Amino acid sequence: MEKHVTLVGALQTGYGALLTLLALFLFVGVVGVGFLSRDRDAILVTTFVGIAIPLFVLLVAVPDIVGGVGLLRWKSWARYLVLVLAVLQLLSVPFGTALGAYSLWVLLKDETAELLGGQPGQ
Repeated sequence: MEKHVTLVGALQTGYGALLTLLALFLFVGVVGVGFLSRDRDAILVTTFVGIAIPLFVLLVAVPDIVGGVGLLRWKSWARYLVLVLAVLQLLSVPFGTALGAYSLWVLLKDETAELLGGQPGQ
């Protein structure tokens, strides 16, 4: 089960990193298109949207990275964080669903709870 926990940690970290890259591309793309229009109102709207949406994506990505790194370092609190994130990821079809389901399968095992210093059956 140790390999599965390590894999979940790496996948969560990678998923968060990909979301961070997505946020960066969204920011550059949306704000850049606004500046290409040279219309003052369009620039204001695209700047607002280009900041708001990537900021939301970053707010989703940071806990994934933190939880993934925590699992890679065998921290007991990371199990709980990633469990919550895994439930939320089930709504993100198709990759988030697969990652969330696998993370739940690994982290809800009694053996995983014992490995991470928690009580089995929690």
